[in-house]
Amino acid sequence: MAKAEGTPAAKGATEIVAVDIGGTHARFAIATIGADGSITLGEPATLHTKDHGSFQLAWQAFRKMQGGTLPDAVAMSVAGPVDDEVIRFTNNPWILRPARIQEMLGPTRQTIVNDFAAVAYAVACAGEDQFIHLTGPADTPLPATGTITVIGPGTGLGVAHLWRDNGSYRVHATEGGHVDYAPLDLIEDSILARLRSRHTRVSAERVVSGPAIVDIYATLAAMENKPIREQTDVQIWTNGLAGTDPLAAAAVDRFCLALGAVAGDCALSQGASGVVIAGGLGYRMRETLVRSGFRERFTAKGRFGSMMARLPVKLITHPQPGLFGAAAAFAREHLSS
Repeated sequence: MAKAEGTPAAKGATEIVAVDIGGTHARFAIATIGADGSITLGEPATLHTKDHGSFQLAWQAFRKMQGGTLPDAVAMSVAGPVDDEVIRFTNNPWILRPARIQEMLGPTRQTIVNDFAAVAYAVACAGEDQFIHLTGPADTPLPATGTITVIGPGTGLGVAHLWRDNGSYRVHATEGGHVDYAPLDLIEDSILARLRSRHTRVSAERVVSGPAIVDIYATLAAMENKPIREQTDVQIWTNGLAGTDPLAAAAVDRFCLALGAVAGDCALSQGASGVVIAGGLGYRMRETLVRSGFRERFTAKGRFGSMMARLPVKLITHPQPGLFGAAAAFAREHLSS
C-alpha cells in the first residue's frame, strides 16, 4: 500500500528516487520500499519539462530541493519506448542514455520502464480501495487472473496491459495509443478530416489525449458556423468540465465517446478480462465519464457487445501512479527474492 507522507526509512528498507517523466511534467519523489514490499512515497516535486534543458538539469534541480544528496538508486517511468542505448521521449525533447546514468547522475542501481508500464505496475499493486467503478458489473472487482488493459489520456495516450495469475503478474508496455483512429459517425468523420489536413496518418492519440480537445472543439465550432476562439486545451477542459461553455462541454462529451471506443478496441485486441482508466485527466473526468456515452461506445462492438458489457471497468485513484509504479517495478527487479 502506498502512502502519501514521507517517513524515515525503517530497518531493512530501501530508499530510491522515483521519477515519472511525461510530455509536460517530470515528477520526482523519494520512495521507501519496506522489507515487506510496501511502498511509501515522499512529497512529490513536479517540474515542467520546458523549464529544463535536459533530464540531468531537472535531476540537479530536484537534488538541490533535497538538500544536495539523493539515494543511490533510481526508478524511472518514461513517456516513450524504452531502449538500452537512447530513450527519446514522444512529447518532449529530452534524450536519456541509460548506460550513462551512473556516470551523469550517480545512482548505482536503476530501473527504467515505459510510463504506462509503470501505471500497470501500480494497478497490479494497488489495493481495491484505490479504484472506483466506471462501468460493467458494479460488484465485480478486477480479476485475479487474466489480462487487464490499462489506458489513459494525458499529453499523449498511454496503453499497457498486465497479466495476473492469483498473486503473480507480468506487465507489458505497448504503443497502443498510436493505432489508427477509427471514426464511428459523421461528426467523427469531420474530426478526422480536420486532422488529416495536417497529418498523413491520424492515430487514436490525435483524438484521445488532452491536447486533442482543441481540434474536437474547433470541429464542432465549424459545424455550428461559430467563430473559433483561440483557447488552450486547458481552458477548453476547464470550461467544458465546469459546463460554462456549451461548445466546450459538447467537445468533452465527444472526447468521452472516443475514449470509450478506443478503450473497448484495446480491450478486445488484448483479450482483456478488465480495464483500468488511468492518468490525471482520467481522474479529473471521472464524474463526467460516468454520465457520458463512454459505456455505450465501450460496449458497442457488434457481436461482442454482451461480452464487453461484462468487463469491469475501473478508474485508479492513486494520486501518483507513475511514481508508485516505477518504485514497484524497481522492487520487482532488484529486491524480489
